[in-house]
Amino acid sequence: MADLNALVDQLSELTVLEASELSKMLEEKWGVSAAAAVAAAPAAGGAGGAAPAAEEKTEFDVILTGDGGKKINVIKEVRAITALGLTEAKALVEGAPKAVKEGVSKDEAEKLKKQLEEAGATVEIK
Repeated sequence: MADLNALVDQLSELTVLEASELSKMLEEKWGVSAAAAVAAAPAAGGAGGAAPAAEEKTEFDVILTGDGGKKINVIKEVRAITALGLTEAKALVEGAPKAVKEGVSKDEAEKLKKQLEEAGATVEIK
């Protein structure tokens, strides 16, 4: 059996783009979709009883939907927000729509959206 601690250490060193590529490779190899697995988990958890219908969302994703024609400014802002290298930030901006930050508070999501929009980007919060 593989050394799980070593595997966790290796995965922790991946960049966002490398992790995304790994996810796609695993989906292809195993014939599954990570999105389907994530969607199935809450459905399975709620089957045992009534879940609160109006549960307030506490984690938000900041999604870059476009560069607004100001790609260089948006790349600079993405680098400042994510600490990605130039190549990774450029790939993220050019590959829009992509998540810039995931699982952040509402206040932080709004702040990041404002920063990116000031640089010329179009942004969604989900």
